[in-house]
Amino acid sequence: MTAQPVLELIPLSMPWVSIDPFLFCVHHLDAYPAGNEAQGVESFQTIGRNMGADFSAKDGWSMYHGSVVPGFPQHPHRGFETVSVVRRGFIDHSDSLGATARYGEGDVQWLTTGSGIMHSEMFPLVSPDGPNTMELFQIWLNLAPDNKMVDPYFDMLWGDAIPTVTFDQGMVTVDVIAGTLAGRVALPAPPDSWASQPGSDVAIWLIRLAPGARWTMPKAMAGTNRMLYCHMGDNVKVAGAAVEVDVGARLVGDLEVDIVNEGGPAEFLLLQGQPIGAPVFQLGPFVMNSPEELQQAFSDYRTTQFGGWPWSSVDPVHDRTEGRFAIHADGRVERRDHQPASPT
Repeated sequence: MTAQPVLELIPLSMPWVSIDPFLFCVHHLDAYPAGNEAQGVESFQTIGRNMGADFSAKDGWSMYHGSVVPGFPQHPHRGFETVSVVRRGFIDHSDSLGATARYGEGDVQWLTTGSGIMHSEMFPLVSPDGPNTMELFQIWLNLAPDNKMVDPYFDMLWGDAIPTVTFDQGMVTVDVIAGTLAGRVALPAPPDSWASQPGSDVAIWLIRLAPGARWTMPKAMAGTNRMLYCHMGDNVKVAGAAVEVDVGARLVGDLEVDIVNEGGPAEFLLLQGQPIGAPVFQLGPFVMNSPEELQQAFSDYRTTQFGGWPWSSVDPVHDRTEGRFAIHADGRVERRDHQPASPT
């Protein structure tokens, strides 16, 4: 009997189901309106929104933990990595290391939180005329026990430098954020990431299939955990199984997988990697390997605030006319050529 690559199909809710070495994955899609002078929502009804923790999707968007500008004001992390993949819109990042950035429209931020960091992730509504569509994946990748307490590390993978592999005369395209595909190697992950360890087999791919396209996804290593998430498509099959939007397919690592699109445009996110296999003790923004380490994380945060907060507000955003850029903690500056909307 031929082995089947699909182990199970899992309906997805927020957050999506994740498997070792990944801890968390969520897809945000918000149809924000025009931005006011503060790059926030001009006026809106708070009825139906739990302000301070608004995940309501009321009117097609949420404020999350923002009060004027949507997003996630100052908050701490320890013991894992955040990978923020911004498909549309922009994120303004600030952290306790003194690093700051505006990125989006295909860019990826990869942050090793390590021994502890505070950061904010705000979604500025840069267009005063609207719309301000925001689409992103936030992925949490665990750190191996020996790297739980490494120094925090902030890195940018700019969209125009991320390899895109095409198949079937462009009917299938794959953005290779992590891993290797058809000889194309992703940009380097941070040095202490599980993705940088030999044999980890970590891959993060964004897969797009045009109507009528089909693609055979190559196999991974034996023992690799593999999840394929469908977030767009109306008639797709994975190894012959019909897969709907907001369904994840848990796959056998070392088998090829046929993906067939018999409907409109379809898109998938692939997360894979060899499991770390260490105990996971998590409470909110801290992920450690024992209850004692978790208790120590809270104690350290109360004592040190992970370096403090060098910004004048808990939810800083950059000027509307600012382009995509990053200022690193060591003072290194990166600037890209794209500019958001000019003020009117």
